[in-house]
Amino acid sequence: MTTGVRRRMGVEQRREQLIAVALDLFGHRPPDTVSVDDIATAAGISRPLVYHYFPCKQSLYEAALRHAADELAARLAEPCEGLPGGRLSRGLRRFFDFVEAHGPGFAALLRGGPAMAGTGPSCAMIDGVRQAAYGHLLTHLGVREPSPRLELLLRSWISLAESTALLWLDGRHVPRAELERQLTHAFAALVAVSAAYDEGTAAVLVRVLGDEPVDGPFVRFTARSGVPGPARLPAGAGQPSAVVIG
Repeated sequence: MTTGVRRRMGVEQRREQLIAVALDLFGHRPPDTVSVDDIATAAGISRPLVYHYFPCKQSLYEAALRHAADELAARLAEPCEGLPGGRLSRGLRRFFDFVEAHGPGFAALLRGGPAMAGTGPSCAMIDGVRQAAYGHLLTHLGVREPSPRLELLLRSWISLAESTALLWLDGRHVPRAELERQLTHAFAALVAVSAAYDEGTAAVLVRVLGDEPVDGPFVRFTARSGVPGPARLPAGAGQPSAVVIG
């Protein structure tokens, strides 16, 4: 992202440029290996000028992570319109829009944070994005107080989506649309498995599948996997034993 020619910028313009440069460098290399000189060279300015805007590399790193975290959190917000399967699909689409457009920033956010800052502010930013995603999932499922098993599966699925996106960035060997569909189906599968052991999750599964149209993403998954769909759910479903896997 070298500019080649130094040009005068306003304070906010220069800060935004340095944040963009930092995100690019931190996304392609381990943050500990990126020096202030590297950032200055890529930005086409002097080292002292970098320090004029950011007192140390850590402050620039945290500003870059904050920028990436804020944008990602905003993209995860999905209006409570339509049914849960469609909302999840739309949320995943915007998530991958961010990943595809800001691959280096996404990689820096998830890979670099702990390495640079341990349990400090950077990790808090990352945890904040994950907590926002978790809260959105609860809202769309209509759950206020999740059972321990439901919480476990939701947080596990968020980790799965993160790791899947990072692996996809390395080569993009799987078509993006297919990956989004697979993650939607993985969510349905995790809910179905948890429902076999947990009454609260079983009730959520029954309600979600009962509202889902025949062409919805969750029903399409149940048709392919053998998980009971809304037309095949037994009377009294909502008890753990009513949802049978395998």
